[in-house]
Amino acid sequence: MFREMRRKRQLLPERETEEILMRGTSGVLALIGDEGYPYAVPLSYVYEKGKFFFHCARQGHKLDALRRCGRASFCVIDRDQIVPEEYTTYFRSVIVFGTVREVTEDEEKRAAMERLARKYAPEDTEEHRRKAIEDEWKPLCVLEMNVEHMTGKEAIELRRKSEYGK
Repeated sequence: MFREMRRKRQLLPERETEEILMRGTSGVLALIGDEGYPYAVPLSYVYEKGKFFFHCARQGHKLDALRRCGRASFCVIDRDQIVPEEYTTYFRSVIVFGTVREVTEDEEKRAAMERLARKYAPEDTEEHRRKAIEDEWKPLCVLEMNVEHMTGKEAIELRRKSEYGK
């Protein structure tokens, strides 16, 4: 169902791909928007065990698109270094395909928000984190993306360096 990556030598192992997702702080969620136009929106996220969690408002373009079609892709860029003397870019990125759903059960929604809060404010106290979540609870929507297919890719120059230790 999903295409194989054409440049297989640039494919990252699954472990490295997941490491990128764990350390990343933002990515771009791509959906089928109004009138069939692509709609891509940058989002903060947390990744855990084959799932992404995002938060957003309860209404808007993103939710309208998801209600029409829950299929999505999500891209995280880990490295983007322009190398002008070589006319290239040393890049490392991950593209994920999956389905997105709105989390509706309070316990599940709160757990996802706790994960997001711990990722983006790791030094915060538990008490303050809970209060911040509670203050925003009413207008808050949480989305979960289940990964169906994932590939990590890096510039061939970086693959060569990691293969040969250079």
